[in-house]
Amino acid sequence: MHAAADSKRIRPGWLTVLAVVCAATVVVSIVRDLFLPASRDVEVWLGFEIHGPLAYATAPIHWAIFAAGAWAFWTGRMGAVPIAAGYLVYAGISHLIWSEASPHGRGWPIGLVQAILISSVGWVLLQLRKLDEVRR
Repeated sequence: MHAAADSKRIRPGWLTVLAVVCAATVVVSIVRDLFLPASRDVEVWLGFEIHGPLAYATAPIHWAIFAAGAWAFWTGRMGAVPIAAGYLVYAGISHLIWSEASPHGRGWPIGLVQAILISSVGWVLLQLRKLDEVRR
């Protein structure tokens, strides 16, 4: 019965948008990380920059995260929505930390604004999921 329910699932338009955004992010990240020396040498994890071999080694993790998101959203996996919301909160916190910790940051006030904006997208996703559940 579960397989039958999945085959009749209709993907909401907002999930399609998320799938396309994630897929585009994978393509842009791979091109940037492989072909642009300035980008290739830096990855940011929890707001802290890592460089050199560790950056090269961890870049595919970012690719995998967005590829998994693209697949999950394209196939209508609603369980991916709270995971994506959590990732957006993580990304928001990372921007706050990066803004203060990195020499390239612009200070915690800008980081706080970025954190609030990025995390709000996660909240919006959760609201869209709730609306979709009510419609079903």
